[in-house]
Amino acid sequence: MVEQNLLLLLVLTPFISAALAATLPVGSRNAETWLAGLTMAVALGILAVLYPAVAEGGRIIGEFEWADSIGLDLTFRIDGFAWLFMVLVAGIGMLVILYARYYMGPDDPVPRLYSCLLAFAGSMAGLILSGNIIMLVVFWELTSLVSFLLIGYWFHRQDARDGARMALVVTASGGLCLLVAMVLIGQIVGSYQLDDVLKAGTKITAHPLYPVVLILFLLGAFTKSAQFPFHFWLPNAMAAPTPVSSYLHSATMVKAGVFLLLRFHPALGGTDAWFQIVTGIGLITLLLGAFVALFKHDLKGMLAYSTISHLGLITALAGIGTPLAVIAAVFHIVNHAVFKASLFMAAGIIDHEAGTRDMRRLSGLAKFMPITASLAIIASAAMAGVPLLNGFLSKEMFFDAAYTHHNGSLLDNAAPYIAVLAGAFSAAYSLRFIITVFFGPKATDLPHEPHEPHHLMRLPVGLLVAICLAVGIAPQVMLGPWLESAAIAILGPDLPYYSLKIWHGVNAPLIMSIIAMSLGVLIYLLPRRWIDAGEEGPALMRALNFGAMFDPALHLFTKRLPQAALRLLSAHGLQAQLRAMVLMGMAGAYFALGPLEWNVPMPEVNSRELVFALLWIVGGACAIGAAWQAKYHRFAALVLMGGAGMVTCATFVWLSAPDLAVTQLLVEIATTTLLLLGMRWLPKRDQEIPGDEKFSPRLRRFRDLLIAVFCGVGMTAISLAVLLTKPGNSVGDWFLRHSYVEGGGTNVVNVILVDFRAFDTFGEIAVLAIVGLTVYALLRRFRPAPESVERPRPQLEAEEQALESYLFVPAVIMQWMFAPIIALAAYLFFRGHDLPGGGFAAGVTFAIGLLLQYVAANVRWVEARLTILPVRWMGAGICIAAATGAGSWIFGMPFLTTHYQYLDIPMIGKVPASTAMLFDLGVFSLVVGAIVIMLIAIAHQSLRVAPRTRPSDAEEKE
Repeated sequence: MVEQNLLLLLVLTPFISAALAATLPVGSRNAETWLAGLTMAVALGILAVLYPAVAEGGRIIGEFEWADSIGLDLTFRIDGFAWLFMVLVAGIGMLVILYARYYMGPDDPVPRLYSCLLAFAGSMAGLILSGNIIMLVVFWELTSLVSFLLIGYWFHRQDARDGARMALVVTASGGLCLLVAMVLIGQIVGSYQLDDVLKAGTKITAHPLYPVVLILFLLGAFTKSAQFPFHFWLPNAMAAPTPVSSYLHSATMVKAGVFLLLRFHPALGGTDAWFQIVTGIGLITLLLGAFVALFKHDLKGMLAYSTISHLGLITALAGIGTPLAVIAAVFHIVNHAVFKASLFMAAGIIDHEAGTRDMRRLSGLAKFMPITASLAIIASAAMAGVPLLNGFLSKEMFFDAAYTHHNGSLLDNAAPYIAVLAGAFSAAYSLRFIITVFFGPKATDLPHEPHEPHHLMRLPVGLLVAICLAVGIAPQVMLGPWLESAAIAILGPDLPYYSLKIWHGVNAPLIMSIIAMSLGVLIYLLPRRWIDAGEEGPALMRALNFGAMFDPALHLFTKRLPQAALRLLSAHGLQAQLRAMVLMGMAGAYFALGPLEWNVPMPEVNSRELVFALLWIVGGACAIGAAWQAKYHRFAALVLMGGAGMVTCATFVWLSAPDLAVTQLLVEIATTTLLLLGMRWLPKRDQEIPGDEKFSPRLRRFRDLLIAVFCGVGMTAISLAVLLTKPGNSVGDWFLRHSYVEGGGTNVVNVILVDFRAFDTFGEIAVLAIVGLTVYALLRRFRPAPESVERPRPQLEAEEQALESYLFVPAVIMQWMFAPIIALAAYLFFRGHDLPGGGFAAGVTFAIGLLLQYVAANVRWVEARLTILPVRWMGAGICIAAATGAGSWIFGMPFLTTHYQYLDIPMIGKVPASTAMLFDLGVFSLVVGAIVIMLIAIAHQSLRVAPRTRPSDAEEKE
């Protein structure tokens, strides 16, 4: 149980710290650094505690019930492979946080950076540790969303916004493909648990849908790991701050795709299709990235294409799929993360101290920055695969896998040659980086005089370079046990023999490495004008510039094609579109329900039913009158709509549904008041409705009346058929029997909302919050011209002054009613679990009290006396509801499990108490905030507000 809780803590801690970091003030970087650094240190400590349980093939599984009926549980699992990956996430994350402390300026919004970095670490932890493949996709997409925020951190720059958008579109689109693949895999296997999927490899590969699953799965993995032809987003993501590039684009995010390839290799690998696609794309990416990197003049651009190349190397190893190739892939994931993170940090130091990353302007920096130069040279040598460094060992293993694997295909025969050629380009661009930047004459046209950075800014680079040396010299001691545990987690306990020794004698991989290094030197010694051919490079690079095709393709699929479809299929005007939707619904219902046999018994009609029918004759007359009066007198139409609503309320009372009656009554009052406030901004009555010019107003209303009557009669018939032919035991009977026994309340409706269907309620209040914010965001920018509204502005002001004199007495009465309404809201809230009421009804009642104040007085008077911060109310509501649900995890129960008991209070006696009341408190708070924020938005539009009383920028943000 302790280990399971540690797993949960490993995922949740970064998110909690991210929320805390976001609240810190801008200016001081120390608090954020300590918070983020301690979070990573806690993660490393948890991993150290868990390692003995995952060593040598062990694993830990923590299951938290979520939605078991649809196979969606919050399951976390950690084995040797996940453990090693988490060490990279937490270890390099800690070094990046220290580096960012000295890289970012005091005026930068550092809390936002650290908050996003921590949220990204939590997303990666959830992805790596997910034991449910659907939850894996959720965290997968969350990494795309957070990386969008990190890449666009400097959102005032156009390149940052474009790079963030490109990365989100590409990776999120791949995530949707991955989601479909995971759903299909779950259906094939019969389970969404990762362990069940990994054991069902034969069943999946033999299924007819395997090719579809494989393509969708690989689209997700390739887009995230920047494989050809989706590689173009990664160089454009270099607009992010260097700490982000060091973390996301070398060690974590881009490795998620290759992590997925290796994780699902037992389930999807081992087929010809897997080898041809994965190895082929990997080798193309390997060669393309290495070739393009040679011609890049921007340091981060060169490192970005180098990252693409190395990701292609790991992908090719995953495609080869032999046990030794898989071990080599895991080994290179670690080695590449270490030396590439250090190189990105070194590039950031150069940019930070010299003021530029352009290699055409940089020269002789070893004289100014000898320590930084030494560290960068060692890391570059590791990237090139120089002996006694970690990159040499995994490159040798790659050469060995490419040389020894044989299946007789053309791709297999070409693999060793492609590997050597890519290795040559890797050596060439590494050599160019070293010689061009650190040697030669001193640069004279730099923006700043270069010098060594603060020693703590250089410390992360030094630690990573030390790891490169230590692993290169003593690989078995430094990494051997961890690599073995990771390999067992993927391949099983029967590992083939492999050696991490530095010297294996003169063999084919060594000869291939010597050839690659020699070719690399020769390529670098080619005429400089060939390499310095401009940022675009030779013609082949321009032909492969898929990034230039992104914007036209995005414009085609998001604007031109939708516009063409809109012109072809859409109706003009909102009313016409709604009419088309209703008619389509009618047609669908007819084709679905028409062939059925309707043997519905006719109900008995007596005097009681006749009274009820008379009630609904009144309601129908109100509805028809509202539709008829909407053209001539909108206030009368609103009154008639209220009449129809009151008849609906009386119907609920008639049918013994007091909860629904209370809710209907309160919602009717709230919506009527909001409509009253916003009625003045409706368009003029004499405006023609687009698409209805051919119909006269009378004919148009008659047509709409027929559609409405037909739909209403149809829904009534369906409802009566369901009610009159229901089986003996309905779901309502079950809730009546179990609401008090299992939910601790006698009000069945409220128990359903806050207990049995609490997750639905949680989603609904989240939607309500989004709606409230959307209404406010739209209306705060809506400033209609006076001639576009119902009456001219001078007439509005005159009417308001007259209205204030007429409504003086009612206004005083409504102000006096504020306190009784608040007391009524409290009464409805506390009685809701046993009697009609609850958090929603209480929230609407509380909001009505505020609504009446806005109607009774002007905005200035109300806001001078009542300080309501609706965003905080909504935020508090969603947090209270979520915390109430998550609190059940502490006791090992599913999310939103309710606990209830009776408290013996002195002088009062036994009082029912339930955790559902806390959830209801969240509902109450969010409902109040959502209604009030819409009220404020409409009131500031509808009522006369002096310029000095308009909300300030801070208030509008609130």
